[in-house]
Amino acid sequence: MIIVGAVLIAFLLTSSPVIMADQTDPRLDTLFARLHTTDDARDAARVTNLIWAIWHQSDDDDVNELMRRGLTEMSAQDYPAAVRTFGDIIDIDPEFAEAWNKRATVYYLMGEYGESVKDIDRTLQLEPRHFGALSGLGLIMTAMGNDEAAIAAFEATLAVHPFAGGARQNLETLRERQKKRSL
Repeated sequence: MIIVGAVLIAFLLTSSPVIMADQTDPRLDTLFARLHTTDDARDAARVTNLIWAIWHQSDDDDVNELMRRGLTEMSAQDYPAAVRTFGDIIDIDPEFAEAWNKRATVYYLMGEYGESVKDIDRTLQLEPRHFGALSGLGLIMTAMGNDEAAIAAFEATLAVHPFAGGARQNLETLRERQKKRSL
């Protein structure tokens, strides 16, 4: 199974030139299908990394440079700068889902849940399979005490990405909490 997965991944990376590397990349359909057919966690991790790599790339070099800068600012916890940088990407390419997702993440880290949810909504309009955005929505709903919405978000995450361990663990925790409350 691992060899087949590695061959598939190599084929996906080399078989055709990237027409557009972002949420519109045609390779994503095959990668998402692979997440649902593999039974190997390592294969799923490789596929997940490829999906993230595709989502992070734009066909615009300026956008790619801004993405690198925004990620560096985010890593350095310079959240106001990261919000501006990801906003600059959105201004250049409002259809680039990962810019919306990254800004949503920064808003979440800043505790600005309302702004984060707005950006998550836009991310999901552009890429309904965005398991990172779905899981982030679950975290926000959990933080806001809306367990039902959090459960729905984590279930949606797992429907898209069955190997999303964090979403599975959060879902189990929330269900256990609900179970205790009903006793």
